This record gives sequence, C-alpha cells and structure tokens, in this order.
Amino acid sequence: MTGAGDEPFITAVKPLVDAMGGELIPPDAAGPEDVVLAWQGADVVAVRLPQLADSLDHILAAMERRQGRPLADLDRKAKQEVVRILEARGAFAVRHGVETVASALGVSRFTVYNYLNRDKGA
Repeated sequence: MTGAGDEPFITAVKPLVDAMGGELIPPDAAGPEDVVLAWQGADVVAVRLPQLADSLDHILAAMERRQGRPLADLDRKAKQEVVRILEARGAFAVRHGVETVASALGVSRFTVYNYLNRDKGA
C-alpha cells in the first residue's frame, strides 16, 4: 500500500482518520465515495469515511473516554455542555440523532430538546 517515504504522511493523518471513525485503505481499492490522499505527487492512501450514524456513535464514545466515565453519569450541567458540543458538530442532523444522544446521556428525547432550546435562548 505504501512506499517507505509515505510512512510519515500516513502516520500524520492516521490520528485524524481514527478520530472521525474512518478507515485507511489502499488507493487502488478506493470507491467513488472514498477520499484518495496524495503525497509528493503520488496517491498514497485512501480514506473510507464512516456513515453519519456511525460517526455519531464514534463521537459519543470519544466524549465518554475524555470524561473518563459514562455520559449518563454526568451531572445536568455537563450533559447540557455535551449537547451543545454535539449540536455544534452537527449530531442532530443525523437521523435518530436526538434519540441516540438521549440514550447515551440517560435522559429522554424531551430533555435533549429542552437542552437545545435552552441554548437558543428559547
């Protein structure tokens, strides 16, 4: 998949690809939805992006790791902050996004909507 000179490039992009839940694949295996990355004029690696719903699960898992405990164990203020961050990242544009977030936070959909409306000053 790579030449010896490509390793620093792949090493550099791998944390970003991992953070968004993507997968590194050989460029010749890339499909029309994949993103081929070139380095020094040659195709080096392709990135298979996750489905949006998978991305949301990945984001929630990363937030949980950062908190060091399940999101459902956070206090109300911290849960509101999680909802604010997720809204900024487009989590609620994903089908069933509110339900997925509500489940992760251990609250109802109604509560998530209340947190969203509170941020909008409603």
